[in-house]
Amino acid sequence: MDAPKISIFILLQLLFTSSLIQTSPTNAKIFREYIGAEGKNVTFSEVPINPEVDFHFLLSFAIDYTNSESPIPTNGDFRVFWDSDNLSPSAVSSIKKQHPNVKVIMSLAGDTVNGKYVNFSAKTISSWVSNAIHSITRLVEEYSLDGIDIDYEHFNDIDPDIFVECIGKLFFYLKQNNIISFTSIAPYDDESVQPYYLALWKKYGHLIDIVDFQFYAYDKGTTISQFLQYFEIQSSNYKGGKLLVSFGTDKSGGLTPANGFFEACNTLKKQGKLHGIFIWSADDSKKANFRYEKQSQAFLAA
Repeated sequence: MDAPKISIFILLQLLFTSSLIQTSPTNAKIFREYIGAEGKNVTFSEVPINPEVDFHFLLSFAIDYTNSESPIPTNGDFRVFWDSDNLSPSAVSSIKKQHPNVKVIMSLAGDTVNGKYVNFSAKTISSWVSNAIHSITRLVEEYSLDGIDIDYEHFNDIDPDIFVECIGKLFFYLKQNNIISFTSIAPYDDESVQPYYLALWKKYGHLIDIVDFQFYAYDKGTTISQFLQYFEIQSSNYKGGKLLVSFGTDKSGGLTPANGFFEACNTLKKQGKLHGIFIWSADDSKKANFRYEKQSQAFLAA
């Protein structure tokens, strides 16, 4: 069934008054972690939570594809693809009640579904935005979520302006109507990905609270000096944004804790440039008893 259409009045608001929205405040003690994408039965309560940080769980993922063996795009109608057995609405409610410093965010899209790329696909801007508003609002209310994160990584050569307007108008509506408090994007340095997010930032950066930059998408063996150089480049690209540093606990690349990640963070902290840390992902960290989650949060809280 098609989602209800948003009114002409709302569309006019989206077109002409987006500059009125201001981003939510953030600080240098933000810790974020993606969770639930890999079906490894990880739960919120297993992940260590330091009360001295602002802790954001990012549910991975809600995808606008059908839940089937051969999923197809649904034009902005998002469905749950994370481990909803362990990361259920009641689990969200419980972890937030136990830890007042916890927020739970819904990440959209991700890399693949059933082994196939998740492509951003919109029939029209207005229909995608309408469907996205209604499906996301439903999930936000069902799961008592605090925000959304955009992690589209494949675009199938779609016009960047279509992506920009879809996401920008979605962010505006959800914030304007107090449906969410936080928005974030998760770009990485690839010529098929970065231009979409830079175009989004240029026009709608005032609606984006956090940039979860995927530093782990850089080559394995990244050195401290290279990492710091990458950070400066991306800080310039997303000028004025809260750019978080990151690493993966899977087999991804970038600068790892074993090779100097926290030394680099210490340099940024002394320079007043460290806004926070995020990790991909809790699913992969479980086998090591969340060693680096503890270290990251202790570092931020110090």
